[in-house]
Amino acid sequence: MYLIAGLGNPGRKYQFTRHNLGFRVIETLAQNHQIPLNQKKFQSIFGQGIIEGHKVHLILPQTYMNLSGVAVGHWVRYFQSNPERLVVVHDDLDLAWGRLRIVAKGGAGGHRGVLSLIEHLQTNVFIRLRVGIGRPPGDQPPEVYVLETIPASQRGTLDQFVGEAGLAVKMILRDGVERAMNGFNARGSQKDQAQLSP
Repeated sequence: MYLIAGLGNPGRKYQFTRHNLGFRVIETLAQNHQIPLNQKKFQSIFGQGIIEGHKVHLILPQTYMNLSGVAVGHWVRYFQSNPERLVVVHDDLDLAWGRLRIVAKGGAGGHRGVLSLIEHLQTNVFIRLRVGIGRPPGDQPPEVYVLETIPASQRGTLDQFVGEAGLAVKMILRDGVERAMNGFNARGSQKDQAQLSP
C-alpha cells in the first residue's frame, strides 16, 4: 500500500495558488481513477482506491502547509507504513514552471511543508514529486509569490502539467522509485534540452 499526499492549504482562498499544486495533482489523480475524496481522518480529506495495481490512500492534509507533517505523520504511524512507501507531491521554487522531478530523499530546500514532514516523520527518506513553479520575479518574497493565484499566462499549460505529474506518480507505483527517477527525470532533462535547441 502507498500513501500519496499532496501538500497545500485548505479553503477556497488558496485553491488556485501556486502553493496548492500538490492538492491539484491529487485531485486530478482521484478524478482519473474514480477515487472519491470524501472521507475525513487525521486532519485530512482522503480517498482510497487502486492505482497501477496498488492500494492507495490519496491524502489532502487540512492542517495548513507549515503543519503538513502533523497530518501525514498520523497516517504513517496508523498504518505502521514504511516512509519509503509515502509519496509527497509539492510545489518547488527551484524548478521552472512545468518541470517535474522525482526524488527519493533529501532536505526540505526551504519548503516549510516538507520541513514539517521531516520533523514529524524523523526521516528525510520518503518519495517526493517536486512540481516546479519557478522563482519569484525581482525582489518579491517567496512567501508572497507562492500564495499568489496562478496567472492567466500559465493556466493554458496547467492541465497538461498536472496530468504529467499524475503520470509520474503512476510510474513510481508501477516501476518503483529508482526506475521512475531514471526514466521520468531523464525524460524531463531531454525536454529541457529540446526547448533550448535552436
